[in-house]
Amino acid sequence: MREGTLHTKFNNGSIITIGTFDGVHIGHQKIIRRLTETARERALKSVVLTFFPHPRMVLQPDFDIKLLHTITERREVLSQFGLDELVIKEFTNDFSNLSAQDYVKKILVDELNAKHIIIGYDHHFGKNRTANIDDLKVYGQEYGFTVEEISAQDIEAVAVSSTKIRQSLLQGDVMTANSYLGYPYFITGKIIRGRGIGKTLNFPTANLQVPETYKLIPKDGVYVVRSCIDDIRVFGMMNIGSNPTFKGDKKSIEVHFFDTDQDLYHTIVKVEILCRLRDERKFESSDLLKLQLEKDRINALNFIEKYHE
Repeated sequence: MREGTLHTKFNNGSIITIGTFDGVHIGHQKIIRRLTETARERALKSVVLTFFPHPRMVLQPDFDIKLLHTITERREVLSQFGLDELVIKEFTNDFSNLSAQDYVKKILVDELNAKHIIIGYDHHFGKNRTANIDDLKVYGQEYGFTVEEISAQDIEAVAVSSTKIRQSLLQGDVMTANSYLGYPYFITGKIIRGRGIGKTLNFPTANLQVPETYKLIPKDGVYVVRSCIDDIRVFGMMNIGSNPTFKGDKKSIEVHFFDTDQDLYHTIVKVEILCRLRDERKFESSDLLKLQLEKDRINALNFIEKYHE
């Protein structure tokens, strides 16, 4: 997949689907498969047109939105589905004020050379989102593209999946979230220096810093995780929380990797979350915490063994 810009030339025409695609879950994947299959049949370029920042970040700046993916993560996941082009349109106040006709003419037609658009039955666009799919079909007759409607059933499945994924992660139920995603939920961040507490317990940790405040972080607790470091798959356990045993006052994300002692400081690491082991809790002493961490390690290794069966 090549990431396009709105100046990319689509000389042979394109087939487009449009949306946020946050999470790129199994409902989204069904739409993308339809897009790529139709593109092959009609010898058109398959294009996903998405937007960033999320419209609510611009139009409702006080709204504390949480997304399943950062824009970098969304780009990474979408790259795996055989698309020809991913076009990320910057969402601004000026863009939100484009009339429906200007949006269709300037972007979909002039820039992307749309010949076919796959879109949800409830899609709205243009200033104040006043235009709908019927208007898009009328514009299609004027500008030479066809419109394929995604059914209410499929759109409902997408909406339900997104809601359930967010709710599941906030409740710590990553198994359910992963089943809707079709892959493990993951967090990407830079490894920074922490307080060094893990090392004193013989459980050294890599502290993950996620600069994007809009990224949804699962419920506090201890999780089994997986990463790829220097092309080698490694497992570990991760704590999300404030280290109450040591009177921590800030939330942190700390990963203890098994079977590796690499210095990961300042590197970018993607951490896939496989299951949740327990809540974070305060222990009366560091020795009691260390005993619990040993139990967590055993439980994590047992899970990993079954995970590969």
